[in-house]
Amino acid sequence: MKRIILIFILCLVAPAFAAKPRAVVIFYADDLGYGDTSVYGQPKVPTANLEALAREGCRFMDAHSATPICTPSRFSLLTGRYAFRRPGTRILDGDAKLILPVEGSGEENVTLPVLMKRAGYRTAAIGKWHLGLGDGEGAIDWNGEIKPSPRETGFDHSFVMAATADRVPCVFIENGTVAGLDKDDPIEVSYDSVERKWSDEITARTNPELLKEWGRPSDRQHDKTIIDGISRIGHMRGGEASRWKDQDLADRITAEAEAFIREAAGEPIFLYFATNDIHVPRDPNMRFRGKSGLGIRGDATVQMDDSLGRIRKALKENGYEDALFIFTSDNGPKVSDGYEDGARDAWAEENPAAPFTGGKYTVREGGTRIPMIVAWPGHVRPGTVNRALISQTDFARSLAKIVGADVPDGACSDSQELSCVILGESEKGRESLVEQPAWGPWGYRKGAWKLIDTPEPQLYFLDDDPAESRNLAAEHPAKADELRSELRGLTRGARL
Repeated sequence: MKRIILIFILCLVAPAFAAKPRAVVIFYADDLGYGDTSVYGQPKVPTANLEALAREGCRFMDAHSATPICTPSRFSLLTGRYAFRRPGTRILDGDAKLILPVEGSGEENVTLPVLMKRAGYRTAAIGKWHLGLGDGEGAIDWNGEIKPSPRETGFDHSFVMAATADRVPCVFIENGTVAGLDKDDPIEVSYDSVERKWSDEITARTNPELLKEWGRPSDRQHDKTIIDGISRIGHMRGGEASRWKDQDLADRITAEAEAFIREAAGEPIFLYFATNDIHVPRDPNMRFRGKSGLGIRGDATVQMDDSLGRIRKALKENGYEDALFIFTSDNGPKVSDGYEDGARDAWAEENPAAPFTGGKYTVREGGTRIPMIVAWPGHVRPGTVNRALISQTDFARSLAKIVGADVPDGACSDSQELSCVILGESEKGRESLVEQPAWGPWGYRKGAWKLIDTPEPQLYFLDDDPAESRNLAAEHPAKADELRSELRGLTRGARL
């Protein structure tokens, strides 16, 4: 309790922000691990733009996504709430209903983009969405207006993928309608578990010869409709003119971000840019092939770095030199996840979560400890490092403080106001952190102590043992009991 009070006082007495940033950008990478880039110690994957960002800002060493999987992490970042507060917040299919609160559904449901709008910012969501679409009252009509969509959650403009690149539909949705749709070629989508939905459907099983070498599925989940030489999760037909090309996907969403920045004409903007890189299927543009020393997965990381550099360049060219820029990832790494793309062999001797263990889907430290870099010229001291414990759940209240937005009572209930930490002014971060699992046991951080709540509890002291290799529960039973009691109190009634 004393530590929480101290954090509050430090942030309260910090100097008031003389001016709000004219641009706030969250660049959200996908499945990028703590040890995946040159900035965090991987010399075989050059990321020059990330390195420049780190030189200009602050690199965080103990930042966490809310969970080790994508949908709930995104939910928590945009709502300031642990995802387990909303039952059913799991990895969503492409035809799932919207799980984010819509604007006007109650002050306790206010989202981060709504807070930014209230502070005078023009808001945009570009890239991967994966938070559902529509109201769930019936099947989504992909050939008409899709509502609710990101616009109803607080984004003035949106250009998004419905879910992940390995899930249908493989189209972009712009402000509630499929971009480039030919109405004479209507889209149909199904997530039935059948091997083949339509008699003329082309799948990995019916026509494996049509697959790209790196688009071959490694499991039964990813072997359905082939689109652009890659088989997907789910079934899709129609919409030929609106389908993306995987090698152009990063360029397309980056160009949309550049256009949003350019067209804003200097007015305050909030950009939530969620790249697909380095999530599967990995099919980076040919100009990035061979640019890393770690195969297609490393090359996709170089492509991600290019998108980051282009967006930062667009900000500077359009009068947003003072942009508050946050780079981070939705969860820890997964080397091979549904496709035989060569990543498993290329990374056989490497740990993309180094120096931690685990990764995506796990509550070992590599599952939620992610890269995070923050830059804001004149406010964040260049070339600094911060070791505070912080969660992406804290972005909501912290950014609201920075831009002068009032958070209503009951809203962003799990978010802590840590603007002083995000801006590198303090290393007094969270006292504790719940690590929600994809499935299986929960994790819990309290300072350097880490509990994994298995029947025989696992207790680690990360300052001495970042790889979680020495279980100290037998040596410190009181500490294990203390953390387990706190964790179960915080998650009582949670349903994954």
